[in-house]
Amino acid sequence: MRAYERLQAARAKGRPGALACISSLFTDFYELHGDRLFGEDAAVVGGLARLGGRAVTVIGIEKGATTDEKLLRNFGSAHPEGYRKALRLMKQAEKFRRPVVTLVDTSGAYCGIGAEERGQGSAIAQNLMEMMRLSVPVIAIVLGEGGSGGALALAVADEVWLLENAVYSVISAEGAASILYKDASKAEKAAEDLKITAQDLLSLGVIDRIVSEQGGDFALCFAGLQAALAERLSALCALPPEALLAARYAKFRMLGRPER
Repeated sequence: MRAYERLQAARAKGRPGALACISSLFTDFYELHGDRLFGEDAAVVGGLARLGGRAVTVIGIEKGATTDEKLLRNFGSAHPEGYRKALRLMKQAEKFRRPVVTLVDTSGAYCGIGAEERGQGSAIAQNLMEMMRLSVPVIAIVLGEGGSGGALALAVADEVWLLENAVYSVISAEGAASILYKDASKAEKAAEDLKITAQDLLSLGVIDRIVSEQGGDFALCFAGLQAALAERLSALCALPPEALLAARYAKFRMLGRPER
């Protein structure tokens, strides 16, 4: 599949989102709400759960399935409250020594006036800084779209995994086409040039694993993902915090270097 075809698959109606993934991968999910500063953002869901016998904190960006759900969750474009809620839950996880799993599916953070007035850029930047120094393991999984800083705010992780047809990019293909080629209709070319697919990103060293979608059988896909996630979290949890932080720092320092 070409890059634009994978982008269309990542955006496809009926593709499982964060809540579907949580119900398939985890048990005993207990959702927590609010950022303790302004309010609740339904675009970001998070709380406590179990993966096998291990207590974890899971945080996801949810687009919604029906029209009403999409409106409630702002089509997966989070406000600053959502990112602050995510950070609150990550710091709570660190306090109680729980690993963190994030599930990303967003075209980008909400860019409305209210979000900017309440510190959207600052909230995202705070997450980037704090995630880099979290002393517990973090695995980020991009389920569909991983767009711009809105995705990165939940993806500064020890490992970043993409589903087979997911995409991860600094900007949407349409936005890049408008800027680079002055023509939004050239989104297909932009998608190829941006190297947004899991296959491209793995070869560039930006991500760590591609999760097979098993030909569209997401029940089978999530079963395999659950096993892989449990195994990898066990290995990461066995590392002392100093080693975990050093490896995470080295991982991000190496991004973009030709020797990769």
